[in-house]
Amino acid sequence: MAVAEVLGPGEWLGSELRGDDSWRIRLTEAHRQEVLAAVHAAGSEVTEAHRREVHAAGSEVTEAHRREVLAAGSEVSRESFRLPTLGPVLRRVRDELTHGRGFALIQGVPVEGLSERQCETAALGLASHVGGIVPQPPEGAPLMHVRDTGADPSHARTKSYQHSGRLGYHSDPTDVVALLCVRPAKSGGLSAVVSSVAVHNEVVRTRPDLAEVLYEPWWHDRRTGDGPDSFYTKPICAARPEGGVSIAYGPDYLRSAQRGATVPPFTPAQEEAMSLLDDLTNDPRFTLTMDFRPGDLQFLNNHVTLHSRTSYEDHPEPFRRRHLLRLWLSTAPDERR
Repeated sequence: MAVAEVLGPGEWLGSELRGDDSWRIRLTEAHRQEVLAAVHAAGSEVTEAHRREVHAAGSEVTEAHRREVLAAGSEVSRESFRLPTLGPVLRRVRDELTHGRGFALIQGVPVEGLSERQCETAALGLASHVGGIVPQPPEGAPLMHVRDTGADPSHARTKSYQHSGRLGYHSDPTDVVALLCVRPAKSGGLSAVVSSVAVHNEVVRTRPDLAEVLYEPWWHDRRTGDGPDSFYTKPICAARPEGGVSIAYGPDYLRSAQRGATVPPFTPAQEEAMSLLDDLTNDPRFTLTMDFRPGDLQFLNNHVTLHSRTSYEDHPEPFRRRHLLRLWLSTAPDERR
């Protein structure tokens, strides 16, 4: 098959955007007060007993807290989390995600002084104005806590959000992924984004033979264990019904799929294609780096961007350790809540 370049605003170069702040949205004090009012209206105050429970657990999420997070996901919606002046700004973010560059960074979400539950409510409420909340496995939680739990990255069930190691450029399995920074690391943990459309087009221009390989089935790893259900096939690149291309890449999970008993080894062409993708996604021409600060809320369209994270070092005190909240969103019109 002959693969063609994809045109549109989803193709951009990081080198051209580093001096351009149009992708940053800084909340005004009025916006911040609106968020706080919505958080308090949602009744997100936790009890002192629960606060002690979370503090005592350190980086572990307690069963009581897990139930509260599940409940919060069903309680917070665009209608209940009212943002009269910020809401239209978030609708423009949605438009930028679906019809523009495919990413945005909101800065100044007022997380300082909020409890963990209140930060969850703020993240869910803000995200609900951008898309429908998609439950995340394994238990259908509306959000996940991204922090180092000491998990071994090589373990068959370890997820990328559970350790502090470097993550290769990848996309998440929903339309949009959102990350709210509650606390950054002591050092490291930089987020980097590339236009997967730009990378795709570079492969088409320079190695059309390998571009065709990206549209063939590849084995991926769900990291749900060692059984056959952990492994599945799908192309890295697929044409979208409405036009354009959707790119589902994740070298860490592609390589870990090689442990599957029925998964064949990479072909030479696949090895070469991955090497080229890894070279391009780490090329300074393509990358745009973000150093998260408290209150930064990043939105990424997984169809047209790939993102990575550098390794990081945490503070020794649990209450100072890196902590992000991850949400998965759908931008289908009938799934906005």
